[in-house]
Amino acid sequence: MDHKDVFAALQMVCSDVILALNGSRSNSSNADATDRLLGVMRQIQEHGRAVEPLITGFTAVYHHFDLDAQTPGNGYRTLVKVVHSCVTNILQKACYIASNYSGAFFRMDHNMAEMEAYCSALCQLRALLYLAQILLNDNAHGQLYSQEQGGLSERFVEEYTSMHKACFYGRCLGFQFSPSLRPFLQTVVISMVSFGENYKKQQTGLGIAALSFFTSGKYVVDPELRGTEFERITQNLDMQFWKTFWNLTETGLLSSLTRIASTVVQVNVILTIPAVCLSLPLASDPSLSVSVNPPVAHWGPGPVKVRLISHTLRQGQDNAELLALSRPEGPQLSLPGGFSRQTAPLSPGLLIHFHGGGFVAQTSKSHENYLKSWSKDLNVPILSVDYSLAPEAPFPRALEECFYAYCWALKNCHLLGSTAERVCLVGDSAGGNLCITVSMRAMSLGVRVPDGIVAAYPATLLTTDASPSRLLTLIDPLLPLSVLYKCIDAYAGSSCQSVQPAQQIDTLAALGQDTVKLLTNFTQGATNWFQNLLEPKAAAASSSSTIPSNGPSPSKSHSEEKPQEVQEYPENFEPLRSRCLVDIHTPCTPIMKNPFVSPLLAPDSLLKGLPPVHIVASALDALLDDSVMFAKKLRNINQPVTLTVVEDLPHGFLSLFQLSKETQEASDICVKRIREVFQLEEQPADQRQPGLS
Repeated sequence: MDHKDVFAALQMVCSDVILALNGSRSNSSNADATDRLLGVMRQIQEHGRAVEPLITGFTAVYHHFDLDAQTPGNGYRTLVKVVHSCVTNILQKACYIASNYSGAFFRMDHNMAEMEAYCSALCQLRALLYLAQILLNDNAHGQLYSQEQGGLSERFVEEYTSMHKACFYGRCLGFQFSPSLRPFLQTVVISMVSFGENYKKQQTGLGIAALSFFTSGKYVVDPELRGTEFERITQNLDMQFWKTFWNLTETGLLSSLTRIASTVVQVNVILTIPAVCLSLPLASDPSLSVSVNPPVAHWGPGPVKVRLISHTLRQGQDNAELLALSRPEGPQLSLPGGFSRQTAPLSPGLLIHFHGGGFVAQTSKSHENYLKSWSKDLNVPILSVDYSLAPEAPFPRALEECFYAYCWALKNCHLLGSTAERVCLVGDSAGGNLCITVSMRAMSLGVRVPDGIVAAYPATLLTTDASPSRLLTLIDPLLPLSVLYKCIDAYAGSSCQSVQPAQQIDTLAALGQDTVKLLTNFTQGATNWFQNLLEPKAAAASSSSTIPSNGPSPSKSHSEEKPQEVQEYPENFEPLRSRCLVDIHTPCTPIMKNPFVSPLLAPDSLLKGLPPVHIVASALDALLDDSVMFAKKLRNINQPVTLTVVEDLPHGFLSLFQLSKETQEASDICVKRIREVFQLEEQPADQRQPGLS
């Protein structure tokens, strides 16, 4: 339905409800609730009249910000889509009220509370549209991020801190997502607020979870209390609480439950890669070699843990050299003679995976369900890297460990069951960032780059710049702005208070000189690229490279004079304000603009030569604009890139692939892109092996 028809229907049904309630008001047994509902319906009408022209304006120009005509997707489109979803829900509920208000079983209090919640949501979305309008007016043509120092980025933090958000976590929770995911989102929010209530008590992680189960009932029956408490938790976010909550999925009991429903694989082992210097052939001249040192940042050389997953036992995977590094997980493998003697030949493909979790949480265990399914569907071994997490291990430790694991895998592919003729890097969120930066690191060192990258909803800009999709952090239960900023702050290292002690490794003395050389080259190179970004000419060139050359500009460009300040809201409008106020620490450090932290800011010279990059993003993800702008940047320098935007799914949908048809289909898109990298033929649907066994 066209948005004009939607808003016309909204006005009509609101008028019908108002007329009906006024006619029955004298006979109503609950006059107070009836009066409140009448007031809410009039407010909805007012918001609808104000929002419609805003939506019309965005609809007229949002196509200018797409990657191309075949790939519709950007934050402006998303804001329109979210408002449309909210209005659609209001229409459905209002139609129900108009048809059933006089029935014997009609609950006036309940329906009044429902409409109040959606009215509040529409009010706050109206405020986001005004903020997005400022972005549209101030930014250059095709530019989605506000890169002006301060400006709206700073203003949005102030608004986020003070604006009411509880309505999005109560009765309206997840209205913008696929209906099949809303029960899951409700479970997550209820679990989190219950967990938060018991977090400070002296219990183990599983003990807190068990106690939370018994205290969660009140949050089930009282959506307003749930929303208020979730807002309080996210406003006063404790990073250790967030890490502990998301790592609950890796406790023995919960991981055992998820393993029951997961694909059975023959190989699922943890490997500990020793910290030794590697020698790899130069990509440009295999007769020459380059030394790759183990990770050293913050506490010196140390081993790297990885997980090897293979649906079929392959040659090399039962090698004594590999077994010496391994520790089995799951009932399907025992050491050393538990392998079946029948082994499959080496696979020509090798998939190397970097998990998401905002650089601060989770491990390969959190992601093994879909990796097991992929190993079965693709018939390739998968190596997933358990890199060290922030804030204890900020940048560049994770990058160093992932790059070292990548190089080790190239050198020892025969132990992993592969010839590595084709190598694909895959990662989601933070892992997508690491896929790109590991490839950049490989190019800068002269090591073979992978044959392709598949990045799901990657974080390519770890700065606090505002964009239309990042405005969604006001309403997103999985990625609120406070969480995003905490993750950026932790990875950038500005909140790092302690690091692990230096590990005593036999090769430490031998690595001394190489370590100094590695750090010097890495730091100097990063500094040079950063300085290039700061130079006016380079900055202008970089900015122009992200701007399409065709089509008229739908918005004003920056001029030398500072544009006149735009009033955020009309004089007769003010968004609802929160009772839970707190100052959010805004990360601010030059490291955030380091190309190996924010690859979107990398100069063209550092991106040329990347393998084909396949991005799978979500239209409802706060990081959508990261994907769109990075794809534009690569295309403008003639780098091979594809962008697929899936609908109605939240950030992190890969970890939810078993929950709904939509998340399974999104996972299948990633598998299809990996097949393209491996140059495998698409498997017919009737022959495709099921994801569960």
